[in-house]
Amino acid sequence: MGTVIGIATRKKTKAVMDTHDHATVLFEKGIGNDSRGKKRNNRQITILSKEAWEEACNDLNTELAWTTRRANLFVEGIVLKNTKGKQLKVGNFLLEVTGELEPCNRMDEQFQGLTKALTKEWRGGITCKLLSEGTVEIGDSVEFV
Repeated sequence: MGTVIGIATRKKTKAVMDTHDHATVLFEKGIGNDSRGKKRNNRQITILSKEAWEEACNDLNTELAWTTRRANLFVEGIVLKNTKGKQLKVGNFLLEVTGELEPCNRMDEQFQGLTKALTKEWRGGITCKLLSEGTVEIGDSVEFV
């Protein structure tokens, strides 16, 4: 079982990530009204693991804030690799993993080489669609069901 250790949203594409201690999770808005949270896609919510992020940063010999990756949830203690199609319970809501959160060239704009470092072993995280609404807060449990 894992734990939520970070929550972040953006008001619009390419905007600075805002961090939160808690947020509402809704079908039409995703996490905290994130700009990518609309139900129209299979990428409503994105999740990054602390362990994978640290591996990528170690490859680059640097420390970067997890929000550099621009994911919505930062979790620890759970492996996200090869989980497409699985259901993930986060606190009191349910997600379906729709795939790998593949890094784009925007990552190299943040730090040179980050795209390549995130490409290995699903280090960039996962994309999810919301199956049930709820709330999320730092310390919530994360587990596959």
